[in-house]
Amino acid sequence: MAHHKDPLPDLRATVQAYWKAAGAHDWVTFDKTLADDVTYDLPQTGERIHGRSALSRFHRDYPAAWHAEVLRTVVQGYSAVTWLHVTVGLEELHAITFFTADPTTGLLTDITEFRPEPYEPPTGREHLVERY
Repeated sequence: MAHHKDPLPDLRATVQAYWKAAGAHDWVTFDKTLADDVTYDLPQTGERIHGRSALSRFHRDYPAAWHAEVLRTVVQGYSAVTWLHVTVGLEELHAITFFTADPTTGLLTDITEFRPEPYEPPTGREHLVERY
């Protein structure tokens, strides 16, 4: 029985290249991971960016130095999600980024990023949890 090779490039490798290039400020490589009509959503701020050049410029012009460490990547079909530990100056935060790729080209078409804020838990459950 012949094995059919999926023509889609490895999405995990594309997502890794996206983060590696962004962290290195290698915008030529970063742009190569994106579809021309990519959409980038930041639901918490209600911002949406359309197109490769606008998204590249958004990251290029970010007002502070930052570093992102990928803690986990999960890929299923044409979708992927990463969990990041991000350092922006002295601030540390976690981000969760969802990616969708074009099934033909493997380029990223939709990116949605959540940057949840930490908060203090409600009282009354201290006996059930370990704080870290």
